Amino acid sequence: MKKLKTEVIKYSKKLNFTNLSALRSGNISVRVKENGVEGFYITPSGRKYSSLKPKDIVFVSLKGTYNKKKGKPSSEWRFHQDIYVNKKEAKAIVHAHSTCATAVSSHQKNIPAFHYMVAVAGGEDIKCTKYATFGTKNLSKNIINALKNRSACLIANHGQVAYGENLENTFELAQEIENICHQYINAIRIGIPKILSKKEMKVVLGKFKNYKKG
Repeated sequence: MKKLKTEVIKYSKKLNFTNLSALRSGNISVRVKENGVEGFYITPSGRKYSSLKPKDIVFVSLKGTYNKKKGKPSSEWRFHQDIYVNKKEAKAIVHAHSTCATAVSSHQKNIPAFHYMVAVAGGEDIKCTKYATFGTKNLSKNIINALKNRSACLIANHGQVAYGENLENTFELAQEIENICHQYINAIRIGIPKILSKKEMKVVLGKFKNYKKG
């Protein structure tokens, strides 16, 4: 269990030094079973990632309970809980306030297929949630809706979230989403980009089933 907590810390710090999220923003979790109880380890509330120790990582059950004497989980623990409950394949979650994803999310619009790589999130576009206050059940509900048939989405006026089979792959997916948002911002500076057809994106999604990062 300590190994998983150490991994959460490793990728939390990576949020900072890759500039995916600054200081305390964003959060990381990984699915785990502790003392026979299914749940997840998540970064604590309001702590700089550079100072984290394994004892600081908080266990939250899939029913949303945690030991308050052992620390307070991230204020966003509810949507981590709901993703794990609704997405059985989710083993890790990365939530980031990355610059470009946050900028695009402020427009509360989906990212269309201006580039075939939007398929990395699992669909023909990258969805953006409806807005809701951070840490609320409404936000969690909106995220689950935007993640239908997707493994990542933008969170309106907030940032992005991604899930995957492990922290390494999930972190890479979050980086891919940030890069796509950066490209999209530059594309719309020139004008309205040409959007790939649904037929082409269906072909791309088929190829992505066997897609491996080089």
